Amino acid sequence: MTDLLILIPLFPLLSALLLISAPAFSLSFPKPLVTCIAVGSVAASAVCVAALQWQLNDQSQYLVQATFANWMQVGQFDIGFGFYLDALSLVMISIVTGVGLLIHIYSVGFMAEDADYQRFFAYLNLFVGAMLTLVLADNLILLYLGWEGVGLCSYLLIGFWYRDTKNTLAANKAFIITRIGDTGLALGLFLLFSTLGTLDIQSMQQHAQLHWQTGDVMANVCCLLLLSGAVGKSGQLPLQTWLPDAMAGPTPVSALIHAATMVTAGVYLIARCHQLFELSPLAMQCVAGIGAVTLLIAATAALAQDYIKRILAYSTISQIGYMFLALGVGAWSAAIFHLIAHAFFKALLFLSAGALIHSMRHQHNIFRMGGLANKLPLVCLCFLIGCSALAGLPLLSGFFSKEMILGRLLEQQQTVLWAIALGGAFITAFYSFRLFFVVFLGRVTQLPNRQPTTTMLAPLVILAILAVFGGLLPKGLMVLFSSDPIEVHSFLVLLITIAVPVSAVIFAWRQFKHGVFGAAPTSPVLQSLHRFLYAGWYFDAFYQTILIQPFISLTRLNRNDIIDSLSRGLIHGSAVLHSFFSQFQNGQLRRYNASLVLFSIVAMTWVLLA
Repeated sequence: MTDLLILIPLFPLLSALLLISAPAFSLSFPKPLVTCIAVGSVAASAVCVAALQWQLNDQSQYLVQATFANWMQVGQFDIGFGFYLDALSLVMISIVTGVGLLIHIYSVGFMAEDADYQRFFAYLNLFVGAMLTLVLADNLILLYLGWEGVGLCSYLLIGFWYRDTKNTLAANKAFIITRIGDTGLALGLFLLFSTLGTLDIQSMQQHAQLHWQTGDVMANVCCLLLLSGAVGKSGQLPLQTWLPDAMAGPTPVSALIHAATMVTAGVYLIARCHQLFELSPLAMQCVAGIGAVTLLIAATAALAQDYIKRILAYSTISQIGYMFLALGVGAWSAAIFHLIAHAFFKALLFLSAGALIHSMRHQHNIFRMGGLANKLPLVCLCFLIGCSALAGLPLLSGFFSKEMILGRLLEQQQTVLWAIALGGAFITAFYSFRLFFVVFLGRVTQLPNRQPTTTMLAPLVILAILAVFGGLLPKGLMVLFSSDPIEVHSFLVLLITIAVPVSAVIFAWRQFKHGVFGAAPTSPVLQSLHRFLYAGWYFDAFYQTILIQPFISLTRLNRNDIIDSLSRGLIHGSAVLHSFFSQFQNGQLRRYNASLVLFSIVAMTWVLLA
């Protein structure tokens, strides 16, 4: 079993190394060979995960831990390459390899005409390998290695088409903003080791429960620092601005980032360290508050967007906000359940959007895509299933996970958070079907010039099935999060959870029939509101004003190197002193004797007078 565990991240990492290093040896693989190496390695990892699932299927509680090598040892600081498998990590590697494999298959068709086909799959496999390392790591240092690997790969993939300056700027933005959160996470690791003496995840949490009381200052500080890393990587307030711009990368990259890998890393980190976070009510309140505010901000911003991938990007921010909200109130199982459902329907939506963009001459504006239901019927059906699951319509995966979150909020009498989550659910259903109605039932403005390939359509069908039947909670999570029992909620809660998205869909249909979507706002107030939401609540403008512009002004002020002039002044002063004192070293014996006699007279005079 431990052999299977090491092979899971090893296959994509080795294939990425092979594809990256080949050009250094003047090797250029043909596209079929690149496809076999890239897709085959992820498929091999998925098979290993399926084998683990089969071996552990009859167990309600399981644990596999193995250390494969010693990484570093300095005094008491001993870190190894070790993996830890339980219900949570098994769920995560199943999503990463399963959804990742479907995205790889889809990419074969989507990127077939790209000149950098080999480089794309090298980065994609490195991305998958880094994420698998992150979720399997048994210590926080190895987790941080995978964490930074995911950040590097996101930079490489978002800026994959680097010849376009906008793509490069988007990649830089994602890399720099996530580094802010990563810095806080690194400080949290230093503090945890200095206070608890270990970074092994399980041992660390056991030591924390023995040495810290609930609400201790040190527990609060450590958890808040870990939260800063999770906020940056998962695109939550106030570091959410990089995620919509990350749509600059190829669509399979957007699907991988938003569904199976990067943005879920923050949710996984908090869930993995849930015993530590339970010692800090302040951090838990911050997690819930950030999630609630973020889901509302992102959902309202999605209402005003007209580019299909930006709508889905804001949707991702909002749905991750639901997961944070659930984590913050201790509904660990509900958060991971929503993560599972979200992985299926969001990958389905992004890949369906990619099929639309591929067929529509790379058109992204939804108001130039109308009437595609008859032209792309299979894509239309898959997109409808994805939108329905995102909206939380009954009997789909998104419904069950959202119902669990809303029910837990009511159980804990979190009325304000429940109202925010319910309002977010209404807005989500509204903008989801606004998107569907405009693209597939709207006025025809442009016809598709080609059909999606078979390798693009097959993953859509599989993901559509998973989005329908993905509402099954793994039984191992119930055992893992024993402090979070699964409750059967009342009929009233169930009725409200059904009524809210259904009423939002009906309202969206009425607005669509009256031609509201796409029409310019007539009222000045509505125009201002539209600009406000379209700009994502002006967060980018705010950061531009208080951070970026002052920094640029300081750099312009220092254009003449004011700081360097200080060092140049020291150099000039040293040269002047050297020139002065060097005159006394001229090689003339008379001057040497005279200076010696003069110094002796001065010294004797000073001694006599003293």
